[in-house]
Amino acid sequence: MQTDFNKKQLQNRDVNASEKIIRKCVHCGFCNATCPTYQVLGDELDGPRGRIYLIKDMLEKDKPANEKIAKHIDRCLSCYACMTTCPSGVNYMHLIDHARNHIEKTFKRPIFERFLRSLLSKILPNPRLFKIIGYLSRVVYPFRFLLPKRIRKMIYYMPSSFPKSNIENKQIYNAKGKVYAKVALLTGCVQRVISPQINDSTINILNRHGVEVIVIKEIDCCGSLNHHLGKETLAHKSFINNIEYWYRCYEEKKIDAILVTTSGCGTTLKDYGYIFRDHPDKELRKKAKIISELAKDVSEYLGKNIKLNYIQLDRKFKIAYHSACSMQHGQKLHTKPFDLLKKTGNEIVEIPDGHLCCGSAGTYNLLQDAMAEELLKRKIENINKVKPDFISTGNIGCITQIGTATAIPIVHTIEILDWYTGGKRPLAISSL
Repeated sequence: MQTDFNKKQLQNRDVNASEKIIRKCVHCGFCNATCPTYQVLGDELDGPRGRIYLIKDMLEKDKPANEKIAKHIDRCLSCYACMTTCPSGVNYMHLIDHARNHIEKTFKRPIFERFLRSLLSKILPNPRLFKIIGYLSRVVYPFRFLLPKRIRKMIYYMPSSFPKSNIENKQIYNAKGKVYAKVALLTGCVQRVISPQINDSTINILNRHGVEVIVIKEIDCCGSLNHHLGKETLAHKSFINNIEYWYRCYEEKKIDAILVTTSGCGTTLKDYGYIFRDHPDKELRKKAKIISELAKDVSEYLGKNIKLNYIQLDRKFKIAYHSACSMQHGQKLHTKPFDLLKKTGNEIVEIPDGHLCCGSAGTYNLLQDAMAEELLKRKIENINKVKPDFISTGNIGCITQIGTATAIPIVHTIEILDWYTGGKRPLAISSL
């Protein structure tokens, strides 16, 4: 795609990077074939190619975003299916991130929209605040009909209770027997509060296989929630905090990897090096690059570094594997968890149109609820076609989203792997 940026514009590192990305686009339209929003709406501006034109025009003319641009960019899920499809290697992820930052800085949204986005920005990355709001939402639940629709939706997604972790809260979890490796674990923000069993299973399976696990208390959110809301300053504050603490751990504890159990977070961690590629602090650039290289999805790490000791159980299950967008498109890790699950001896099946998003996408199901509901409806229809006993996935957002629309149990992949290597049976499938 031909561009017309001037020399002064190209001195800006983000504009320069986006210009290179835009020039790679050859207008082929393959991206539209796998774009969930284009599949639903059929509008060129709600597909990657159309959004690229909008972004190009906005950045080239150095103009503030307007309502039209914000509407179509906001409708993007950041599922990155277009990147998997694109034959030209267009890095749409970095382009859409730049566009969101530009929109946030130059466009004044309606007051209620600003309120919602600020609310999510403050609550979701903070586990303690999220829990307080969760308890308050139970109080107002009987009166929810008085509230705006999207506030009702937020309350609907809030859990009715907050389960407790079954393992001791500490910084270092020692391996059983000989120590083969040391890793740091991102326990997450929302996941830690609503599904602590995911971290429990991760620590248990790693400890059983000779891996020491370190949890740094000063790290809550990976920063991706604010990053995708276009709140660059808040996101970078989280990024730098995490980089500094993990790098210190890397230097002092000699960790082999930073493990992530939420694939959306993993995609962002692996991008820290790119985000700080031109930062004036040379030391921060170096640290960010190392942290990105250390970041691994837990299934990626287990599949490559650990020989799991599987056990045989009496019953065989039919398990539908939901490959989260951030896993298959963001991190290109579709086969790793699938192969690990197959080794349990169960029947592992793919979901039809599995490349399409379930509609969760971070805060998307709260800010774009109509589109999210349509995508969820299609996802459930496709899951029902394979008639599984339960569903497995590697992303807490997908677990929450899909779990609201089906009676079929859904569990994190690591819970299944922990169970089939000597751990406890996941509570969500205890009745099967």
